[in-house]
Amino acid sequence: MNLRKAISGIGIAAMLALAGCVSGGPELTQEIFTSEYGSVKDGGYKIPAVPISRVPKQYHRQIVTYYTPEKPGTIIVNTRKRFLYYVLPGNKAVRYGIGVGRAGFEWEGEAYVSWKQPWPRWHPPKEMIEREPRLKKYANGGQAPGLKNPLGARALYLFDKDGNDTLYRLHGSPEWNSIGTAASSGCIRLMNQDVIDLYNRVKPGRSARVVVIQ
Repeated sequence: MNLRKAISGIGIAAMLALAGCVSGGPELTQEIFTSEYGSVKDGGYKIPAVPISRVPKQYHRQIVTYYTPEKPGTIIVNTRKRFLYYVLPGNKAVRYGIGVGRAGFEWEGEAYVSWKQPWPRWHPPKEMIEREPRLKKYANGGQAPGLKNPLGARALYLFDKDGNDTLYRLHGSPEWNSIGTAASSGCIRLMNQDVIDLYNRVKPGRSARVVVIQ
């Protein structure tokens, strides 16, 4: 390849990236929200502060450059990198750190946010109850909302293109130290302060697409 062709190829790639026609590219941080993990009063509960200095900085909520063909309002989950992106206009996205449970790693594809719930009740799946008999007490009514509830302060419920519940959730978690890790159970978890921020941005419906990649 001669120099002219090489430069031309680089130029085309740059143009495509600027036009948002390809995914990837450098994720340069434009704004970081490290100071927003203090104690929060919400829905009658007092969410404890996260000792955010103990969470790797890459998992702090931040606005980054992000090239993607997906429309603003789309949620992109990268289970391998442990990031969730909420796509913004102008090749930007809000990036959140996530923890990915066993169920989350089994999932790849598309869905949409059908509905969302503040301080949700948790209903453990039958398979989980079989693995952990101590959860049998939640088999019928589920676990009441609260600071110890595994779904945390918010849950976003994902349905497939045919309108069926996928049983996958984007949810909060009181276990801030699980962010950036492969947790033992659950789907896609965020720190409670982050899931509240995401919840406030998302308007449920078919346009609230969720794309999961590995």
